[in-house]
Amino acid sequence: MNKFIPSLALGALMAFNTQAAEDPDFNYNVDRFADIEVLRYEVPGFSDLTPRQKAMVYYLGEAAQMGRDIIWDQNCAYNLPIRKMLEAVYTNYKGDRNSKDWKEFETYMKQVWFANGIHHHYSTDKFSPKFSRSFLETQAAAQPAGSVPANYAELIEIIFNPSIAAKRVCQDSSQDVVAGSAGNFYAPGITQAEVEAYYAKIKDPNDPTPISYGLNVRMDRNADGSLREDHYQLNGLYGPAIAKIIYYLSKAREYAENDAQKNYISTLIDYYITGDLRLFDEYSIAWAEDTASQVDFVNGFIESYGDPLGMSASWESYVNFKNLPSSQRTETISNSAQWFEDNSPVDARFRKPHVKGVSAKAINAAMLGGDAFPSTAIGINLPNANWIRAAHGSKSVTIENITEAYAMASRGNGFNEEFVIDAPTRTMMDKYLYLTDMLHTDLHECLGHASGQLLPGVDQDALKEHGSTLEEARADLFALYYLADPKLLELGILDNPDAYQAEYYKYMLNGLMTQLNRIEPGCDVEEAHMRNRQLVAKWVLEHGKKDKVVELVKKNGKTYVKINNYRKLRDLFGKLLAEVQRIKSEGDYKAGAKLVQDYGVKVDPKLHKEVLQRFAKLDIPPYRGFINPVFTPSFSPSGEIIDVTISYPENFVEQMLRLSRDYSTLIK
Repeated sequence: MNKFIPSLALGALMAFNTQAAEDPDFNYNVDRFADIEVLRYEVPGFSDLTPRQKAMVYYLGEAAQMGRDIIWDQNCAYNLPIRKMLEAVYTNYKGDRNSKDWKEFETYMKQVWFANGIHHHYSTDKFSPKFSRSFLETQAAAQPAGSVPANYAELIEIIFNPSIAAKRVCQDSSQDVVAGSAGNFYAPGITQAEVEAYYAKIKDPNDPTPISYGLNVRMDRNADGSLREDHYQLNGLYGPAIAKIIYYLSKAREYAENDAQKNYISTLIDYYITGDLRLFDEYSIAWAEDTASQVDFVNGFIESYGDPLGMSASWESYVNFKNLPSSQRTETISNSAQWFEDNSPVDARFRKPHVKGVSAKAINAAMLGGDAFPSTAIGINLPNANWIRAAHGSKSVTIENITEAYAMASRGNGFNEEFVIDAPTRTMMDKYLYLTDMLHTDLHECLGHASGQLLPGVDQDALKEHGSTLEEARADLFALYYLADPKLLELGILDNPDAYQAEYYKYMLNGLMTQLNRIEPGCDVEEAHMRNRQLVAKWVLEHGKKDKVVELVKKNGKTYVKINNYRKLRDLFGKLLAEVQRIKSEGDYKAGAKLVQDYGVKVDPKLHKEVLQRFAKLDIPPYRGFINPVFTPSFSPSGEIIDVTISYPENFVEQMLRLSRDYSTLIK
């Protein structure tokens, strides 16, 4: 559960001191609808790769797109047939394209494409269509035979009935989170208690190298009512999609940069064939230890945010290559990993005595797929298995060109003038925020997720539905604490001891106020990263109240964050880091749940209303995502790739329709 999702303030505040774009005339903006803006991202340095490296990027990119249907089905069992129906209506519509029903239907279609299904990608609430039900019924009935599913009337009922599949991921611990989630990780009727009892029986608390139980599994029932695991594998669930992924991984393997890379691609293929999680561990270890290859990728069932119990993983893929200049920064940090661990403010029992194999690099993304598309992270730390990170290390990346695209698309949007308290603070952020925000991502991914250790016998899933939130809080706090450490000046990464203040202000502003723009009025905070940020910000606000470390103040009738003592704020981050690490290391579910519920969930309705009103004047979309570039190979007479060109010819609709046409593996 280790990925760094961009905050609202990242896109809004990072438009300063960015590196020069490869093409100064590059058009980042693609589309805008509902609460979403779709962007392009440049891929600087692709033309500098060798023909073999380009060929590998191409084939890995094909594998990344072949898994698209998997994430749609994982997000909800109704998604694929609903997509087929909606796309048939969209492409065959002959009516008035200026009518309200059509305009609202088009917006809904784009929302579903962006979210990989009928639930919002961030809040996980089901979309409420604003077009009439009769419009869709009429249009679906008019489609040619076979172009829409035969049960289209049932699918329309699912779309319009708010009580059916209302929430993709339920994290309300007062109820059964499995039964309350519409995600397709558990067959209907299975309860949280049953799942927890099932895994309690098969897990060995004394196993020092446990598999990631449930990672590649959908839980179903046997005829006698007992539970069984249906595995995602070649001859199991998602077999047709996995067959295509295997084919293109095999093609990519022919262009591997070295034997180590070739071997772990083979292991990944064997894992896809068998579903054996021990093979996935072997692959993960070999992948983490490969620091020599410039072209790299993630491909598989990786992150478990979509499972309310944090076990079964969504399918995702990143194809990338190393950004050599920017990697000097991340490598400098990772080379000092043991120093950071030894000097952490957490109890010595919870620190790693020997930090192993922490590697870090900055990358340029070349293709995003599955759960990483269209909305994507800006940093990754893998593998997720605690014992692998402890014994073999981990690989951390900061996705430089994605961060750059967010920043370039945010220039001059008025956010700072509206929400930052005064001119000196804005000046500080203009000067240092781009770098310190990058460093926060570096420290979060390179060291935060890789830090700390579980006590012997503690189940890595002990924190259950709160595990994702607390893990992200732990990594954020580690990064925040060390951003203000003189060690960064000693390493030559920062040149001003006060530069960290730019990130501190942005983080507190986002956690206390501006991320509320992503929440519907009357709703709680649901998404794990948002809960994490609010938890951290509200905890330090409350615990620093006596000394007025941080305040919410009024100025000209508007609320602002005011930080009075940055050094004491750092101390508070350190104290909370120590407690969150204790909770993680001891598997203290009760304390973790209380921390999340007390600080991470509830919203002040008056402040929320004010934030929404102020954002409405700026017209800044709360969410952003991307479309991918298009790679076109040139082949020799013998069938080998001799070159690959990159282009950006498509808009959002064109890309979504092409993906459904050319990469539908589970529905036709």
